[in-house]
Amino acid sequence: MKRFIVVGLGNFGSAVAASLFEKGHEVLAVDVSPDRVDQIAAQTTRAAVGDGTRVDVLERLGVADSEAGVVSTGDDIAASVLGTMALRDVGVAEIYVKVASPEHARVMMKFGVTEVIFPERESALNLAQRIVQSESLLRYVQLDTDFAMQEMAVPNLWTGKTLRELDLRRNYRLSVVAIQDVITDAYQTAPDPDSPLKDSEVLLVAGKVDDLSRAADVK
Repeated sequence: MKRFIVVGLGNFGSAVAASLFEKGHEVLAVDVSPDRVDQIAAQTTRAAVGDGTRVDVLERLGVADSEAGVVSTGDDIAASVLGTMALRDVGVAEIYVKVASPEHARVMMKFGVTEVIFPERESALNLAQRIVQSESLLRYVQLDTDFAMQEMAVPNLWTGKTLRELDLRRNYRLSVVAIQDVITDAYQTAPDPDSPLKDSEVLLVAGKVDDLSRAADVK
């Protein structure tokens, strides 16, 4: 079990806090709004009303031992900066910040945060990619500007063939990370290269965006 601190309990911050708590981690959450704190209290280890950009508030919550912090203070850049600095001052090493614009992101990156999260932009990019991709594409996650992972149903042309025969690394420059059989719900995290692929299976593949697009067009 790890310990996390979430500063700001809007839609994004509340969702992150609840998800981490559901996964069995200790979650401390703080927001200036009593209503937001009340709404998330049952889904956190401790939720408190207070200004999470202040060091004394964070110290009272006991966040010094937290593995990571999430700052989700909306589009208020000053609050994001103050929240980040406060988390640093109490000893939180990894800090993730929700940003509302490219300008917001640039400011926070200059403060050396671990990562900036732009949910609206990431959701839009993933939706656009799914729309233009083949219907065989099930789930898509952009990991970098030119690298992603996607789930895809086994194309008809690949059914009955083995990964060794298909040689996706050479022919498509892709790596098969895992295979799931949707009927048995069984996962292969180290796929057998000599096992014929079934039409009931889903592939989790990783590679460059253009190469993933090419694979998704296979029928």
